[in-house]
Amino acid sequence: MDITVYREQPLRREPRTLPAETYNLARSLQAKSPRGVAFVPIRSMQVLAILDAEEFVFLDSQYKSWVMLSWCNFKTSQRERLDEPVPFEAVIYDDEGEAALKRLPREFFDALRALAGKQRVDGPARVLSLEARRAAGGPPPRSSS
Repeated sequence: MDITVYREQPLRREPRTLPAETYNLARSLQAKSPRGVAFVPIRSMQVLAILDAEEFVFLDSQYKSWVMLSWCNFKTSQRERLDEPVPFEAVIYDDEGEAALKRLPREFFDALRALAGKQRVDGPARVLSLEARRAAGGPPPRSSS
């Protein structure tokens, strides 16, 4: 799927940090995508997040192809452990992006968890062979013939 997005000149840029759990989950979902791009609907805010190797962009449902906010320049090398927050730069493109900045970290994490819970496991299924034990006085085991 190809999506073209547009950007205005940024209103401002702001250094922030993203909790490790959010960053790691986002990257995990993105890595599972065949093209390396994950689409995360944030229904509670009517926002679509598009995650790629460079940045996370957020589109408001009202202006579908215009970026309202992006998170970029993730500095993963500045953390010593995987459970430490990741510094990044938030780029705000419009007033909706400014307003969303307050709620977005929590809502984004909730949307990531919901999406991860819907992920199906790829790969062949296996049938496990379990031996049934007959209880004393119970019916005989079924024959498989």
